[in-house]
Amino acid sequence: MPPFTTVAAYTPPGAGLLAVGIVTEIFGPHGTALPGFDFALCTEHPGPVPTDLGTPLTVTHGLDRLAHADLVIALPWAGFRTPPPDTVLDALAAAHRRGALVAAHCVGTFALAAAGLLNGRRATTHWRFAELLAHRHPAVTVEPDALYIDEGPILTGAGAAAGFDLCLHLLRREHGAALANAVARDVVLPSHRDGGQAQYLAAPTPQDCRDERLTDVLAWARDHLHEPLPVAELARRALMSKRSFARRFTAATGTTPHAWLRTLRLSSAEELLETTDLPIEEIARRVGYTSAAVLREQFVRRRGVPPRTYRRSFTTTP
Repeated sequence: MPPFTTVAAYTPPGAGLLAVGIVTEIFGPHGTALPGFDFALCTEHPGPVPTDLGTPLTVTHGLDRLAHADLVIALPWAGFRTPPPDTVLDALAAAHRRGALVAAHCVGTFALAAAGLLNGRRATTHWRFAELLAHRHPAVTVEPDALYIDEGPILTGAGAAAGFDLCLHLLRREHGAALANAVARDVVLPSHRDGGQAQYLAAPTPQDCRDERLTDVLAWARDHLHEPLPVAELARRALMSKRSFARRFTAATGTTPHAWLRTLRLSSAEELLETTDLPIEEIARRVGYTSAAVLREQFVRRRGVPPRTYRRSFTTTP
């Protein structure tokens, strides 16, 4: 199927304004989305819709928009403990049956579960409500630590700002890394975060001067991606022991230095594959792999397809 171009976000009474802002910023006509998506908020009864902050939101489209969208998103809402009306559940199920992508994050996942779309699948939600989701829907495999879970035609994300992670993943998967990276830069976010939401349960974010050293080291690593970049060298530049550097790095970023470098190398390789006609061997060298074979092995393992296949799918060169 071609990448999605029409997006409909179901906006229930009590909808989270943060979630509305996220999808509108990414897909809306005044947002950062470069392809110009046909985007609409929709609800069961068009008109003023109350939100979680009490401020009403005027939604002019009905559920018929769900019947024509390539991507359907169920937004989280304050009353998620009560399932949506049957008309809404039927519309979500019908969208899935006709082949639309269906997604939700935070407690919006409860709507997909109530529609039966998550039975036999993995899913995530806000970590506070993961146990409740698992209790109410035992046929769903709930993974409370994930930022988002991609089950092909159905995707779920964690709470609050993880909606950005889910939306950026959808852009990356369907439209390529170059677009996802451009949108992420516009909203001043990383295009991909390693790690899961477990890192945010205690949210250790050191604030002393050594974090400035980490920032400098990360910037230096990006500029020297073609080099081996062992952790010992990064630690030396941060004026730390290797052990202290690894601990501080994980506390500040939520992932390990090795995982961060792997993601950076693959993301850089994706962008070069999309936007240049450089040989695979040269791309491998530029992002720090010893050979095209090593790049291919990592690419297949992490992205599911070899670099050449990815290039054919997402290339933007003439």
